[in-house]
Amino acid sequence: MASGTDFSGRAVLITGAARGIGRATAESLAERGASLALMDLDGGALESLAGDLAGSGTAVHHAAGDCRDVSFIERFVDRAESRIGPIDGLVPSAGVARAMPAEEMSDEAWAHVLSINLDAVFRICRAVGRRMVGRRRGAIVNLASITAKGGQPGRANYAASKWAVAGLTKSLAVEWGARGVRVNAVAPNGVATPMILDGLPRDFVEKVMIDRTPQGRLARPEEVAAAIAFLLSDEAAYVNGAILEVDGGLTAGFLTHRNGADLAMKSRIVGENG
Repeated sequence: MASGTDFSGRAVLITGAARGIGRATAESLAERGASLALMDLDGGALESLAGDLAGSGTAVHHAAGDCRDVSFIERFVDRAESRIGPIDGLVPSAGVARAMPAEEMSDEAWAHVLSINLDAVFRICRAVGRRMVGRRRGAIVNLASITAKGGQPGRANYAASKWAVAGLTKSLAVEWGARGVRVNAVAPNGVATPMILDGLPRDFVEKVMIDRTPQGRLARPEEVAAAIAFLLSDEAAYVNGAILEVDGGLTAGFLTHRNGADLAMKSRIVGENG
């Protein structure tokens, strides 16, 4: 296996690869020399990405399909390994959100989010992990969320799915660690992707998400991709079962406001005079 963050000679499979964190991860790993197996439901966007990467010299196998479909997953992994070699890394990046008050949430809205954010993650981990365990090598990085640290109003389905991904990650790390397969997850804050920028009211993004983040901004997709690359790499060879927060400090504290600055000052004054 390659050392450090050089992925030459290694193959990585990414779901939800056509946009957002998945796309940024594909581009980051391609720059580091990885061969890539890319899956997404959006065939047009996936074809465009695969063409760009192949044009720059990256070995790419790609196919449009539903990451919840077990038969599609098994065929895809078999074909990928026959074309670009054994899968050494896995990043199940596909995910959705469908926010609404819990008392109004339909069974379909609940099941849809859980089926993609959790069921599909387990199925691709199982398909690829089975092969990794057989070869006694591999690394998996799941996509959790800061929402796996607490609840959010209107996002019972999303929060439940991300808490479950964190639990799945730790369970697989325990099961597979002694057999050469590491399983970790990243837990991003809000990321400047269409899911956030187009899917949430601007006031909420600015006055809640950014306001309470010490670094005062959303994450960039490439920053999350860099954390994923680290966890996949040999530099993280003894990191297993970790949920790495990539959140600008959001979960470092609580009751924060205006990036933590004014509350910190008021707390100091109260502490001195109280």
